[in-house]
This record gives sequence, structure tokens and C-alpha cells, in this order.
Amino acid sequence: MLDFAQARRTMVDCQVRTFDVVDHALLSVLEEVPRERFVPAGQEAVAYSDRTITLARFADGTARVMLAPMVLARMIQALAVTPGSRILDVAGGTGYSSAVLERLGGKVTMVESDSDLAERAKAVLADLGCDVSVKVGPVAQGYAADAPYDLIILNGAYETVPDALLAQLSREGRLVAIDASEGASKVVLFQRAGEAVGCRRLFDAAAPVVEGLRRQPAFQF
Repeated sequence: MLDFAQARRTMVDCQVRTFDVVDHALLSVLEEVPRERFVPAGQEAVAYSDRTITLARFADGTARVMLAPMVLARMIQALAVTPGSRILDVAGGTGYSSAVLERLGGKVTMVESDSDLAERAKAVLADLGCDVSVKVGPVAQGYAADAPYDLIILNGAYETVPDALLAQLSREGRLVAIDASEGASKVVLFQRAGEAVGCRRLFDAAAPVVEGLRRQPAFQF
């Protein structure tokens, strides 16, 4: 039987630390949260591999995924979570990213469009004692009822700027996502300063484009 505790330590030491993740609190949480509880049944053995894991595929060709551990870790590090941060976890799937954010002290709202994934997330998070509010709805629209948020993470990529999510940031809020709008995909960090929003690129990463954030095909004569 696989030693999951050892697998977590190996993931942190061999994948996450070597990818410039140095936040000690985050590293500790990653060693604690049982990632194997959030993967599809039968895939527990690959829960700690350096790969994106598909959770569901949708009729429009999009998919919901668990981001590779080192990519998710570095995205969370970029958010600089502090205890009490109001966080929106977009396209949270089965809830792994929400569990990590909650264990870092965040007050987390997770939004997921797939009701089956959301129900599993509720069950696993509750079983682990994580206080996360799980909502079902169009992920590209976020969850305005609990806005504004200090931090937002999009578990996937966008081709069109997620304006609805940016509108839900607090006046100094930050949003991290994967920009697949052109060329090589990159993780980007948006920072709001009052009414203005800036953006900077952080590192290369790839993920499926989230539904509602795909570029519409250009009309051709």
C-alpha cells in the first residue's frame, strides 16, 4: 500500500521546493492536506505525481482539472495568503485548492459549475474539517454575493480577460490565473489598486481553458 504521507513529503521536496516555492506555511500545509482524497476514484496512486489530473470533461470541450502540485503551489504563493483573507476559489473541482487555502487561514468561498464535483467537494472538505462555502454556478461569473474578495484563484486558463472576477476584487485585491490568450500560456497576477488593475506575468504553465472564458471564433467570409 502506498505511503501517502511519504508521497506528500516527496512531492513537497522534489517538486514544490525546487519550483521556487519558499513559503514555509504553504509548504507545511501541502505536507498535511491529503491530495489523494480529492482525485477520481482509482487514481490515488498518481495523486502526487507532477501532472495535471482531469476531474471531469464537459460537453463544450472544456474540462475541470486539479492543477499540477508545483503550479498550484506557486500560484497560491503569489497570492500571499494571510489569516482572515477573503478568498474566492474559482473552478475548484473537488476542493483540493480550497482545502489548502483554508488551512492557510483563508475564509474561502469555492464556486464550481459541476454539481457532482461540488457535492464531492462539500463531503471531503467537511470530513477534513475545512470550513469552506461551496457554491454551484457559472465559474466565469465568480460568486458576487460574497464579494469583494481579497484574493481570487482561477483553477485553469482564460483566453478572454475574466472581467467578472476582476470586478469582485477588493480595492487592493489580487487574482492569479493562467493566461492562454496568445502564445505560450503563463501564470499571471492581477493586482487592483483602487479603480485601476495591473497585471504581471510570473511563469510558464498550461491548463485547459475554463468554460465561459474561451475566445469566440472570428467570423470568416
